[in-house]
Parts: sequence; C-alpha cells; structure tokens
Amino acid sequence: MIFSSFFKALSQIGDRRFQRVLLIGVGLTLALLVAAYALFLGLIQWAVGDTSTLPLIGEVTWLNDLLGWSSLLLMMILSAFLMVPVASAITSMFLEEVAQAVEDRHYPGQGPAPKVPFGEALRDTVNFLGVLIGANLLALIAYAIFTPFALFIFWALNGYLLGMEYFQLAAMRRIGRARAKEMRRKNRLTIWAAGTLMAMPLSVPLINLVIPILGAATFTHIFHAIASRSARGPNG
Repeated sequence: MIFSSFFKALSQIGDRRFQRVLLIGVGLTLALLVAAYALFLGLIQWAVGDTSTLPLIGEVTWLNDLLGWSSLLLMMILSAFLMVPVASAITSMFLEEVAQAVEDRHYPGQGPAPKVPFGEALRDTVNFLGVLIGANLLALIAYAIFTPFALFIFWALNGYLLGMEYFQLAAMRRIGRARAKEMRRKNRLTIWAAGTLMAMPLSVPLINLVIPILGAATFTHIFHAIASRSARGPNG
C-alpha cells in the first residue's frame, strides 16, 4: 500500500495542475527553509555575540555567513533537521490543493471535499507543529546518549509525528476530525511506516524540497486505500 501510494503520487508529476502546486510548494519550502536557517543563525548570534569560532567552520559572523557560500553548505547540512518543521508547515498550506488534484485524477467519483473549518484546521496545525518542535528538542537528549543510533531515532520519531499529521489532515477533509483520529489510531503502524519512509529523504539536501508535496499526495492515496479496505470489511 505504501509503495503503491508513493509511485501513484510520483506518476502525477507530469500533471500540469500537480506541477503548479509542486513548483509553488518547492519555492515556498525553500523560502521557509532559508527563513528557518536565518532564525537559527539569529539565535546563535544572540547566544554567542556577533562573532564566534566553530570547529571545521571557523569564524561565524551573522550577516557575512548568511550571505556567503560557506553558509550555503551549512544550510544544506542543517536542512536535514530544519526541514521537519518546514514540511509540517507546507502540509497545512498545500494539502487541500494536492489532495484535490490527486482525487480528481485517481478518485473522480468522490466529488469536491467539504471545507474543513479554518479554526479547526489551524488548531490542528499549531498543535502538530508544537508537538513536533517539542519532541525534537527533547530528543536531543536521546541523540546525545545514543549517538550511534541518533539518525534512526530521528527518522522514527519524525516519521511517527509527520505520518500522523499528514494522515490526519488528508483524512479529516473527507471524514471529519473525530473519524480521522479513529482511523489514524487503528492504522498507526502503517502510518508510522509511511511517515518514516517520508522522513528519511527529508534528511537528503535538495531532494527534501519536493518531499512535503509528494508526501501530501502519498498520504491522500494511503487514506483512500485504508478507507476502501475498511469499506470492504475483513472478508472484502
């Protein structure tokens, strides 16, 4: 189900409507990534002053490093971590458009999805983002204690959190918040596995720019696959 959903999402890249969303999504993903990186450097400046010396990097200055080529390399490295909250933000902005494009092509009998109330969608987005950032800050302790396994912990943690968010948003637009949460709970392991497979390429610079939009499309397919399987029942 997971790989089938991903390859269906990938096959739609040639769709002009999907390309529009993908290109806008990549542009905004890059913009949010740069903003997150600028905020990161701003926090460093606030903590250590205008200049400091870092191992392997040398002297770090706020404006010069933000605009310099060495900073581009640092941003690409840090994107493995910064892309997680960025991916969460991009989902909330583009999932509706992505999901509708996917459904128009693959599930035409569904009809337009009812609009999720803005307040409800915003509440879920803020809650997910807060949990995501808080969990990753706490995970720094685990990374320090289990350093050889830090990358796997990162993938597992963020795969779980992003998978739950993407599936919840994809399902909520069709079956409502309460039923979406119930379906998410019953299919937790499948969603976790799909989210982990999404979190892994988020760690790869440049490739990670297209993952938020492809992830939204993939989880739309996963929702419909689970809903179809549930409708058929255990003997279907």
